[in-house]
Amino acid sequence: MAPEVLIPTRFSAATDAGPDLAGRIWRLDGQTMGTGWSVRFVARAPVAVEAIRAGIDAVLADLVAQLSHWAPESALCRYNRAAAGSRLRLPADFSAVLEAALDIARLSDGALDPTAGPLVDLWGFGPPGPQPLPPPAADLAAARRRVGWQQLQRDGDGLLQPGGVQLDFSAIAKGHAVDRLAVWLERAGFAHHLVEIGGELRGQGVKPDGLPWWVDAELPEGLAPCPARVALDGLSIATSGDAVRHVEHAGRRYAHTLDPRSGAPLAEAPAAVTVIHPLCREADGWATALTVLGPVVGLPLADRLGLAARWQLRGAGPAVVRSAAWRQLGDDGDSD
Repeated sequence: MAPEVLIPTRFSAATDAGPDLAGRIWRLDGQTMGTGWSVRFVARAPVAVEAIRAGIDAVLADLVAQLSHWAPESALCRYNRAAAGSRLRLPADFSAVLEAALDIARLSDGALDPTAGPLVDLWGFGPPGPQPLPPPAADLAAARRRVGWQQLQRDGDGLLQPGGVQLDFSAIAKGHAVDRLAVWLERAGFAHHLVEIGGELRGQGVKPDGLPWWVDAELPEGLAPCPARVALDGLSIATSGDAVRHVEHAGRRYAHTLDPRSGAPLAEAPAAVTVIHPLCREADGWATALTVLGPVVGLPLADRLGLAARWQLRGAGPAVVRSAAWRQLGDDGDSD
């Protein structure tokens, strides 16, 4: 099946300026946040590769020190351990990610909730590691009492700990890291670039041959293929769903995506939900929220907010559901 081709409704300034015909594509790779990262950028030789790698590593280390729920001394973990009534002064990236997560929480009626940390740990998806499934009802009830984004109170540049609140930014942190690396590359003079962390991507500009950074949306196994190829120029793409991450226990499939409102993994998760957005942080967070909401509730919301989203579903009914903004990006032409 030929892929549907999606192109930006407007091009970036880098693309408008034209390709760097004398440049070449450089690639750097590494590990962060429990997954891999990859950066491609266009530049003319010579390039101080090790200095660029050091700059990228510094950005990622700073983000881990603020946002990781796996690093015990991160700002997030220190907040989670803080006593009731205490106040944590928020570093810049922590504050930005928290505000983005709270915006999505408000708009999605809590389908994404940055306070879902107790549930993540209880179901065996967090730092404590695998847990008995399903968890005891009493433990689940106790964890649910600690969850609720409405409990969070900002105090100027700080955040109050009401007691027992446990933040988890895993649904949005990788996307934010992609954005931060893209901004770093732009400021370093590499206007044409593609950044990827754990399957979340953001691109800008074009390659030296003038072609865009073509990226294929993730395809769930076991479903009829419905490929989509996206020209990432001033756009990001992120995918969630049980085809991306799940566990199986006693013959039952548990999606890694939790519904914070019920306290449990999704019983019938979409195979994949893909979101395209200028900010990877938004694409990442909304891919999770729209997975939880499903197309019946999520599609009208995506259309109201102008989100480019696609659901790939199992079972009866339409196999693929697309938002209006996704269809607007669609193009009948062929990519090279």
